[in-house]
Amino acid sequence: MITYGGMRYEQAWYRDAAVPAVIVDAPGAEPRLGSVARPVRTPGTTVVAVVAAPLNPLDLAIASGTFHSARHEAPYVPGSECVGMVLESDVYLPGSWVYAECHASPASPGTFVACVLVADENLIPLPQEVDPVLGAAVGNSGTAAFMPLIERGGLRSGETVLVLGATGTVGQIAIQIARQTGAGRVVGVGRDHAALQQLLGLGANAVVDLRADEPTNELAIRLLAAAGPVDVVLDGLYGAPLEAALQACAAGARVVNIGNAAGASAQVPAGLVRSKQLTLSGFAGLHTPLKAKRVALSWLWNALVRSKLQLEVRTVSLEELPRAWRDQAHSPHAKCVVVFDRTPCQMTWPRS
Repeated sequence: MITYGGMRYEQAWYRDAAVPAVIVDAPGAEPRLGSVARPVRTPGTTVVAVVAAPLNPLDLAIASGTFHSARHEAPYVPGSECVGMVLESDVYLPGSWVYAECHASPASPGTFVACVLVADENLIPLPQEVDPVLGAAVGNSGTAAFMPLIERGGLRSGETVLVLGATGTVGQIAIQIARQTGAGRVVGVGRDHAALQQLLGLGANAVVDLRADEPTNELAIRLLAAAGPVDVVLDGLYGAPLEAALQACAAGARVVNIGNAAGASAQVPAGLVRSKQLTLSGFAGLHTPLKAKRVALSWLWNALVRSKLQLEVRTVSLEELPRAWRDQAHSPHAKCVVVFDRTPCQMTWPRS
């Protein structure tokens, strides 16, 4: 039994030989319900009871078998992050709450499982005042917005920000980060008209809809009309939208790519890059250690506590995850988070 924050947690479920999980059997296969062996802690690791595990586009990309950095031929448990409660650890007090990152593989289950084994360096204590579900929801998505804009893009007060792919969770968070950190003008770009209009309530000054088969130069004209010369571009689309955005960039603009939803290639004229002295870079959270994300996570969690960050979150059970997985493939414009039923072990949520 664990006692934490005046609450007691029975662990009868944890003593079972197997724990419930979602499993992807092969590249391209849809996830299914199943079970895996209860994790056995080894030195340098912590066993965490998963409370809230976000579903990220990264999880679908890896499972598809087409992701550029990982492909798993054998069955594995997906899931890249979670918030949970420590069960066993040499570093963290049992019963304490943590944010965890996992690199799921056939040899190392991800976070869509009742309890997960995590390397100690991939854990950060979750502040007591942070809602566990929201704290998990802004992890991967929030750092993918904050770090490219603030740390890589070097956003300065008064500058103009263009967010390509602004209607997804990362884009919505990026709009709010840009506004709250002093951007002079913030413009969101995307395909869904209704979702774009909602960005105006999150801090966007203007939005630009993407039109099928529109010539790049015409889109560039519309981007300039909405934003003026752009100082920082957060690019989640690549392809033709990026080509147009480069034309709308101011001299010395910084462009950070985080995805390629509009295509895997783009034409980047050398003369344009040199004449405008553009800085082009990329950011991948998967290849960024958790310790490098601490500043971003602290900012995001503090914004949540101060009610300065809005995010639509849809919670589902582990049994509902396969359906939510299919919904995620069609860009639901909301963050799906798997919340585990802890009734058998008397875990309460939200925390008191």
